[in-house]
Amino acid sequence: MAAHGYFGGRARGASAGGGGGGAADLFRDPVASAAMMYGSSLAFQSKDMVNKEISRFVSLNKLKYFFAVDTKYVLKKLLLLVFPYAQQDWEVRYHRDTPLTPRHDVNAPDLYIPLMAFLTYILLAGMGLGIQRRFSPEVLGLCASTALVWVVIEVMALLISLYLLSVHSDLSTFDLLAYNVGSLLTMRMILAMLGGLMFGRNGYFLSLAWASCSLMYFIVRSLRMKILSSLSSDSMGPGASAKPQFRLYITMATAAFQPIIIYWLTSHLV
Repeated sequence: MAAHGYFGGRARGASAGGGGGGAADLFRDPVASAAMMYGSSLAFQSKDMVNKEISRFVSLNKLKYFFAVDTKYVLKKLLLLVFPYAQQDWEVRYHRDTPLTPRHDVNAPDLYIPLMAFLTYILLAGMGLGIQRRFSPEVLGLCASTALVWVVIEVMALLISLYLLSVHSDLSTFDLLAYNVGSLLTMRMILAMLGGLMFGRNGYFLSLAWASCSLMYFIVRSLRMKILSSLSSDSMGPGASAKPQFRLYITMATAAFQPIIIYWLTSHLV
C-alpha cells in the first residue's frame, strides 16, 4: 500500500507537471506559432480587402472633407441658407488645386448640415403628426423613407441629365447631396414646417413662399458656379454652342423642382 501510494503520488505529480509543461510547450511549438501568425496575417488581409472594397464606392478621404466643419461655419452657413440674397461671392476657394474645407470657406459644400437637417425634419414630422393625433412609428418611418427616396430620385435624375446631355462638370455625388439635399431642401422643409406649426396654414404658406424663393436663388447661384463655369472644356466639338443652354436648363429645372418637393413632403404634416 505504501509502495502503491508512493508510485500513485509520483504518477499524479508527473501528470500535473506534464500538463503544465504541455501548455508552455504549446507557445514554444513552431507549428502553433506559425498558425497564430497565419491567422493574424489573414485578419489583416481581410481588413485591407474590406477597406479596398469600400474605397471603390466611397472615398473616405473625400467623405471626411464634407464633414470638416466647426461651429462658426455652421452658423454662417445657416444664415446664408436663410438669407442668401446678400451674398456676393459664391465661388469655392482653392489652395494648390485643392478646394478649401468647409470650415475655411462658407461656399464649400458639406454633408454635416444636410444630415442634421434631415434628422430635424424627422423630429418635426413626429411633432406634427402628434399634434394631429396621427403619430405612429409606421407613419413616421414612412415620412422618413419617402423623403429619402425623393432625395435619391432627385440626385439620380440630375446625374442622368448631366450624362445624357454630355455636360462635363466636377460635381460628384457627394456634391449633389450637399447642394441639393440638406443645405437646400431639408432646411427649407424645416422652415416651412416651423411656420405651419407656430402660425397655422397662413404661416405655412408664407414660410413656404420664402423658403422656395431663397432655395431657388441659392441653387441658381451655387450650381451655376459648378455647372456653368467649365465652358472651356466643352467649347470644342459638335453641339458646343448648345451646351451652355443645356447647362442653364438643367440649373433652372433643378431650382424650379424644389418647391414642389417641399410642398409634397410637408403639406400633410401641418
